[in-house]
Amino acid sequence: MLIVRNIVIEGKHQKPILLDFGYQPNGMPHPIVVFAHGFKGFKDWGHFNKVMEYFIENGFAFVKFNFSHNGGTVEQPIDFPDLEAFGNNNYTKELDDLSTVIDWIENNNLIADKEINKQQIYLIGHSRGGGISILAAHEDNRIKKVVTWAAVADLINRYSEEQISYWKKAGVIYVENSRTNQQMPLYYQLAENTLNNKVRFNVELAAKNLTIPHLIIHGTKDEAVPVNEASKINQWNSTSQLFIIEGAGHAFGASHPFSSTTFPPYAQIVLDKTLDFLKNKSSLY
Repeated sequence: MLIVRNIVIEGKHQKPILLDFGYQPNGMPHPIVVFAHGFKGFKDWGHFNKVMEYFIENGFAFVKFNFSHNGGTVEQPIDFPDLEAFGNNNYTKELDDLSTVIDWIENNNLIADKEINKQQIYLIGHSRGGGISILAAHEDNRIKKVVTWAAVADLINRYSEEQISYWKKAGVIYVENSRTNQQMPLYYQLAENTLNNKVRFNVELAAKNLTIPHLIIHGTKDEAVPVNEASKINQWNSTSQLFIIEGAGHAFGASHPFSSTTFPPYAQIVLDKTLDFLKNKSSLY
């Protein structure tokens, strides 16, 4: 197994993108999984390194990355030393980052073309990364399948009119990270970016117009994104597959830091179901 970590690529918004890439060298063309983390997430959170190894062991190349404005830095990719970047993140930047990562897959000279199948790029997104992944899969025909784990169904209407009004006057609101005890800023530019791109950022519209296979996985005990959001996405996309895990929470039993040699039971179910979907030729249109 070959894994190269913390590759720095140039983003489109004055911040670099940090990514990990891996595969099993054997001269065979591997389909490629790209993993997008969620809000207040990062590529090395919890069990994500082990998730990468799981897919590599099962015949895939795997890319996971930090969104350029997730709050991490090249020097400190774990956690959130750059809160200014975090506060200036928005959905345009995340979609651009994801597109840049796929550009890198297509154009990098890190590995021989015989080792990756650039015609089989699959996307997995968790939480907000799931909503972003649905938008990206709708926009980018290089993506051939998409899997969403505990995905949000709405990126636009997440704040009330009163909250938006206060946000505009104050210029910033804060969200707490209970794990790091940080007050993390969200500058009003996020609201402006969202309100100015309501069609592009409409998850419902994107889901209804997806023309590739889509697997939706969600837990009934999700404390961050209600399970009914998965049902909504499934209703919007008549060809999607919905898999509900009774009792599973938002991270499917994983936490950060993660030191176990085995996956939590719910996470194992998620991985096995995802693997079956990505390997199943019948889910190719």
